[in-house]
Amino acid sequence: MNRRMWIVGIAAILMVASVLVSCSGKKKADDGKVTINFWHLDSNDLHYPEWEKIAAEFTKLHPNVDIKITVLENEAYKSKLATVMQSGNPPDIFRSWGGGVMNSFAESGLLKDITSEYKKNWDSKIGDGAVGVYSYKGKIYGLPYTMGGVGIWYNKELLAKVGYNTPPATWKDFLDCVKKLKAAGITPIALGEGDKWPGHFWWVYLAVRLGGKEAFDKATIGGGSFNDEPFVKAGELLQELIALNPFQEGFLAATYGGDQAALMGNGKAAMELMGQWAPAVQIGSSESKKGIGDKLAFMPFPAVEGGKGKLTDIMGGGDGLVIGKNAPKEAIEFLKFITNIETQKFLTTGPLGIVPTAIGAETALTDPNLIAINKAVSSAGYFQLYYDQYLPPATGEVVKDATQGLFAGTMGPKEVAAAVAKSYQAEKK
Repeated sequence: MNRRMWIVGIAAILMVASVLVSCSGKKKADDGKVTINFWHLDSNDLHYPEWEKIAAEFTKLHPNVDIKITVLENEAYKSKLATVMQSGNPPDIFRSWGGGVMNSFAESGLLKDITSEYKKNWDSKIGDGAVGVYSYKGKIYGLPYTMGGVGIWYNKELLAKVGYNTPPATWKDFLDCVKKLKAAGITPIALGEGDKWPGHFWWVYLAVRLGGKEAFDKATIGGGSFNDEPFVKAGELLQELIALNPFQEGFLAATYGGDQAALMGNGKAAMELMGQWAPAVQIGSSESKKGIGDKLAFMPFPAVEGGKGKLTDIMGGGDGLVIGKNAPKEAIEFLKFITNIETQKFLTTGPLGIVPTAIGAETALTDPNLIAINKAVSSAGYFQLYYDQYLPPATGEVVKDATQGLFAGTMGPKEVAAAVAKSYQAEKK
């Protein structure tokens, strides 16, 4: 398979031995103990203790189980996971966003099919749409514990300073708002483009607003391509925004958690385009560990004049967990525990502040912003999974690389669209 995700350098290859050691304790020990290797990426000081508490509660109920947790930052997680998956020895239970990357793992036989367990013996019901993100060719390989959408998070106080007591609803109004913020000496938008994936949200959302589901289906199923007008036009509109210089100094090298979320959490930027996890990460990344409180609000991505997409169309996804091929049955029980209503309510009301997927757990939502996201997702006529997860792995990487080229001024809109189209066609063969 021609997938850059599977290509590793010499240094990564040298890591395999140590990685294998960390993953090799999953068999039942002589004393009857079973070890579950659990990988996640909630590395923030306020967030990883939540998973430790859940693991501790599970092992109280299952004293024969020991849960070994590996916590990595987002990009480090992706890199190390790629190395481990190439070794053929995946963690027992690990973070996944579903879509193309998960599908490639399933296709390679690296995941365990949990379809029968979910359908016959699960503690809670999860919406079919959410389950579908973690299904491939009719088989379920994991489940989401949170599902939400990406939108623009904004500082109500900073927007009010430039006359916006209600947020801009159209792209033209949005650009006008950016100009006014810039003129007032306020950083309009925080962006951690050093991580690439935050920037690709802008291009994808503009494509969603311009072309709607029809354009994406044509590009991926047939009858069109990513060279089509909505995808080129998305780059042109994004260029208009970039030309306003709306981001903080050094945004091309900035990270999401360390820079983008911190700017929002410290009240130093007016807006960011991010998913449902944004409030929790802003709080964890802020100096006060409190964020900006009720100054924070959520709005849908602006409508684009003349676009075929609707304001109710949403781009997003969830955070979920999949089961590795060699996992013991106890790993499936742990996933069941994580997705039961009580654990979901715990994650909803704690520092992670998730939008839960277990039907009934949404009653624990109290944050008006998360309630708004929950309603937006449930009412969306078109829900688009992030391109870097929906599309095949190599194409997802091309989307991020090409979009970063647009932000850096090294690629133009047509070049971005052409690069994505070329990669996707190559992976389809």
